[in-house]
Amino acid sequence: MAVKPFKMALAGFSAVGLAALAACGEAPSENGSGDNADASFLACMVTDSGGVDDKSFNESSWAGMEAAAEENSDIKVELKESSSETDYDPNLQATVDDGCNFIVGVGGLMTENVNAVATENPDIAFATVDGFSEVENVYSIQFDTAQSAFLAGYVAASQTKTGTVATWGGIQIPPVTIFMDGFAEGIKKHNEDKGTDVQLLGWDVEAQTGTFVNTFEDAAAGKSTSDTFITQGADILFPVAGPAGIGALTAASENEDVTAIWVDTDGYESTEYGAELITSAEKGLETALKDSVLAAYDAANGGEAITGSYVGTLANGGVSLAPFHDFDAAVSDETKAELDALTQQIIDGTLVVESAASPKAQ
Repeated sequence: MAVKPFKMALAGFSAVGLAALAACGEAPSENGSGDNADASFLACMVTDSGGVDDKSFNESSWAGMEAAAEENSDIKVELKESSSETDYDPNLQATVDDGCNFIVGVGGLMTENVNAVATENPDIAFATVDGFSEVENVYSIQFDTAQSAFLAGYVAASQTKTGTVATWGGIQIPPVTIFMDGFAEGIKKHNEDKGTDVQLLGWDVEAQTGTFVNTFEDAAAGKSTSDTFITQGADILFPVAGPAGIGALTAASENEDVTAIWVDTDGYESTEYGAELITSAEKGLETALKDSVLAAYDAANGGEAITGSYVGTLANGGVSLAPFHDFDAAVSDETKAELDALTQQIIDGTLVVESAASPKAQ
């Protein structure tokens, strides 16, 4: 296998952003981030476990909250971090007690907790990230990441030298398995179109069974799992596990012929392992949260109420495949052209990428 390119310099952020939100919600900031002391609107965010510096969805969501406060000086944002699921309820209740005007719960595991608190507080606007809610005052922010993961799977199948790649998850929940489904389907598409026989370890789409470390925090468990897959011949790893996924990047960094693909954010930008990363299957959390907070502010000041849901797709820019950065020269022009064609087919509906965990819309 070719030696991984040396990471020469930090590249610019991905240009792909979220196109527009039909209706949105707001979130608080980390102990008053934004320094808008005289702000009249307080948006509050409760993280999932893993903390705000998880190099993944918590961090991106918080960046969106802060961006909203930077754009509108009348908005202040505050943050409460969860170290485990037992922190969800007290953190959510604390945001209510703090007088937050808009409350965002990050992570599909928190949706039912958000629903319960929102039902008890119908005059407060809430949002759930990576979850679907039918509660009237809860706005659902979801992403059809099967689409971006499909492209990532196609890339993996085109780049593997051993003919074996692997994926594994943190916890078996829809926001995780949707990535794994898409990744598997992208590999399948490459095998069908190009006559390859790339094997995927760690996930069986039909049976919906696979490998999970049952945590989003334990990077050591992630490394051990990744090392096992490497011994089985996998030379590209696709962890879907938040901070635990760093274990896969560590394993790749210790094996010259092993690389990885990140999820949620552009891992080249958000982690210290850009030299190991071919690309990332992104979802536009930062833009979605920013737009949601700004829309919630508008609603609180006489605008249209935030209701229903938003689903990020390739068509609206809510999900995307990150740049190849250091691996740009390693990915052939032929593969790049095929990816462009597949992206357009998904956007215009001639190619349908489906997952058992695909998000619902209200």
